Amino acid sequence: MDLNIFIVLLCTLFAGGRALKCNECVGAPGSCVSKETTCPSVANTCASATVVTTIGDTSVNLQAKSCEVIQSCGNGSLNFGVLRSKVSMQCCNTDLCNSINVPDYISNSANGKQCYFCDGKSCLNTLNCLGNEDYCITATTNITSLPSTLKGCASKSVCDEASQVTQGFMGLSCCQGDLCNSAKSITQNLLFLSWPLFFYILIH
Repeated sequence: MDLNIFIVLLCTLFAGGRALKCNECVGAPGSCVSKETTCPSVANTCASATVVTTIGDTSVNLQAKSCEVIQSCGNGSLNFGVLRSKVSMQCCNTDLCNSINVPDYISNSANGKQCYFCDGKSCLNTLNCLGNEDYCITATTNITSLPSTLKGCASKSVCDEASQVTQGFMGLSCCQGDLCNSAKSITQNLLFLSWPLFFYILIH
């Protein structure tokens, strides 16, 4: 056998013949019991995340561990005023390395930026962005038979993934600059429409 062919075959065997293994689970803190999973070829990292969603005065914490693509690893926050969902995430690239539980380390302090948000009656309200929320976001959805729009603040990592969110949405866009997501008075069902975006944050 030609030596060059042998070397190519050997490199292929060691570089591509073994898939990454990660812990996988979703649950409340302390109840997220991990199971071992073999990642698909497109997933090149293991992720561990804490998701904190706040609706009014109520907060729900979840832990999540899974296979992930390295481009999706990052800390993100999505803030619609009456609802805020934030993800603290750590990634690693060796087998079962995502065993740790990640603390919630995204700031709740105002960062000086402002965006428009909707309260169910009007989108003329202004929202003080928090932590790493440095973009304004607008989401239009066709989940119900009536046109509905959400506005608020978002971090760069959320906006970078926005193009991948298609199910139930006619449009989801981000912009930079105070109040750049425009002011338009509309009527909507905000609480019902918040859940698809919550699940988007959870799995990214």
